[in-house]
Amino acid sequence: MSQERNLRDIGPDKSLLLVDDDEPFLRRLQRAMEKRGFEVEAVETVTAGKAIAMARPPAYAVVDLRLEDGNGLDVVETLRAKRPDARIVVLTGYGAIATAVAAVKIGATDYLSKPADANDITAALLASDDDLPPPPENPMSADRVRWEHIQRVYELCDRNVSETARRLNMHRRTLQRILAKRSPK
Repeated sequence: MSQERNLRDIGPDKSLLLVDDDEPFLRRLQRAMEKRGFEVEAVETVTAGKAIAMARPPAYAVVDLRLEDGNGLDVVETLRAKRPDARIVVLTGYGAIATAVAAVKIGATDYLSKPADANDITAALLASDDDLPPPPENPMSADRVRWEHIQRVYELCDRNVSETARRLNMHRRTLQRILAKRSPK
């Protein structure tokens, strides 16, 4: 595969920090990354991620942007300060240009929207600095991206349909119909 020639070796320091509050996803990713040769520490909070970044900064990190106890960019910032050569990928279920720019400015190597699989994450972690990462093999459809955005705003509005509709500049009944449907593929 052409993607593999752009990847560099993991190197002698195989330490990888995973920070995500979605426990089932975190465990699946942990197992997948261990199979790829990484030595993984997985945590679910900003506090635990920052503690590991301070005590034993890893060579690699995959950090979710929005966590229950704060913003994953705090972990990125702490890790970048302790280990400038760390390769850090920021993951989020809600991709936006502004947050991608913020993540890269603060020191992330790459930024991926969920659902990202272990292959996408490994490619982002091991990509050469001068190579652009390959496009995702199965990107989200435009309908799915729209649905994800609506769901995110709905959650941020504490599941208040009227407030969500106002923020999205959408009629409340239209929003109710969208929310009643299943998520698109």
